[in-house]
Amino acid sequence: MLNRLIKAICRLNKEEAGTNGLDTAIILIAFVTVAAVFGYAVLSAGLFSAERGKETVYAGLAEAKSNLELSGSVIALGTPTYMFNGFPVEGTANSVMFTLKNGPAGAPIDMTPNGGATQGHNKCVITLTTAEWYDNNVTWYYAPLGADNGNNLLEPGEQFEITIDFGNLGADPHLNPYMNPDLHANDTFTIQVKPNVGSTITIQRKLPAAIDSVMDLH
Repeated sequence: MLNRLIKAICRLNKEEAGTNGLDTAIILIAFVTVAAVFGYAVLSAGLFSAERGKETVYAGLAEAKSNLELSGSVIALGTPTYMFNGFPVEGTANSVMFTLKNGPAGAPIDMTPNGGATQGHNKCVITLTTAEWYDNNVTWYYAPLGADNGNNLLEPGEQFEITIDFGNLGADPHLNPYMNPDLHANDTFTIQVKPNVGSTITIQRKLPAAIDSVMDLH
């Protein structure tokens, strides 16, 4: 009788050991499955982040390679003070000219002028600010200097001379198109050149104490 009881207990322990082993295997498989899913999610997120980071770097490089540079002096043309019916008429600046070039190894920049047939189709915006005047998209033209392939793209090795006529700034809806800023001696003005890509160039100059026909503004 005792022998039978001992054998029954042994058989019960064997069955429980088999059950415990099966439970452990199921739990292990569940852990491996969860870890695999979690690892895939982490890996996918990492790849996505790396791709977005690469796009950001490329965008930053494109911005850095699309920088305009001021080349040389800023020249203003003016009408000196003159006498009219025995009274002096104060001289005024009539236009300003400056030369732009592309940065070293830079990307081409669209310099379609805001004037003539392309009025309002420009991607490079030029603004003019004085003590009493602001125009956020003035009329301007360019003339290529030296080597040029005939299109409106400012490419490495090319230089464009920009001209802004103070008497023809365009019909800005915020301003009277028939007025002009009337820049006189000692007046300060600011020009901002804003290409569609790349950084903005800010040019701030002060007119001399006496208006001349040609003035090199330092």
